[in-house]
Amino acid sequence: MSGKLGLIAGGGTLPVEIAEHCEQAGRPFFVARLKGFAGPELSRFPGADIGLAEVGKCIKTLKRAGCASVCLVGNVARPDFKALKPDLRGIAILPAVIRAARHGDDALLRVVLDEFAKEGFAIEGAHEAKSDLTLGVGPLGRVAPGAEHQADIQRALHVARQIGALDVGQGAVVCDGLVLAVEAQEGTDAMLRRVANEIPTAIRGQPGAYKGVIAKAPKPIQETRVDLPTIGLATVQRAAAAGLAGIVGEAGRLLVLDRDQVVEMADDLGLFIYGVEPPKP
Repeated sequence: MSGKLGLIAGGGTLPVEIAEHCEQAGRPFFVARLKGFAGPELSRFPGADIGLAEVGKCIKTLKRAGCASVCLVGNVARPDFKALKPDLRGIAILPAVIRAARHGDDALLRVVLDEFAKEGFAIEGAHEAKSDLTLGVGPLGRVAPGAEHQADIQRALHVARQIGALDVGQGAVVCDGLVLAVEAQEGTDAMLRRVANEIPTAIRGQPGAYKGVIAKAPKPIQETRVDLPTIGLATVQRAAAAGLAGIVGEAGRLLVLDRDQVVEMADDLGLFIYGVEPPKP
């Protein structure tokens, strides 16, 4: 997409990656730094600090900055709605946000995105703002899965898609056909720590003798412009600590943060990162 980008930024490295990409590509952008979530490294880019429930202020600030589209990126924990300090626009949509939150994060995000769309902003996903963020088909790096990994890959993807259909989570860990863990609200890193610390080594791999995989897949109802599954350096480190042989995702539907460093780390550890064609609708 073209035109000035309004980057509504939470925590993590992704907002910085996209801001630096816009800078290098010569695309004008403006960062709405969400208070309490956006990191201090974003202060070097043009932008302003915005409260999480200051919807009206965010819209007015981005319009004043001349933004044509918005991209919501970065980590934002589900808030304590009683502790929010909304502006008038935030107050107006808060009941709808609370109702939507009961149906999951995707429903909540759609309510928020609709407010920006009503004001004429185009909505961009992170993978649209920076096209090389997603996993491609095949291995990412020097290590590829072998024949011995294929059954675990297929089962882990199947389980990840099934729990996604129930709006539970995005990830699953499988080893020798056994489902060792599924991801819920705790997130991928906590799930992998659980495998490493609580699953007996008798039924999983271990560093130096890797086996099994973690698969991540988007939920069928997922708001992919905001919340695609993501992996990064911590995912690779924790997958290795859990004794897993690799990480699998759907091509074009899994974001890879800090791509060069992720590939280097996976290669050094001997883990594969592998993309499969997403299922046809």
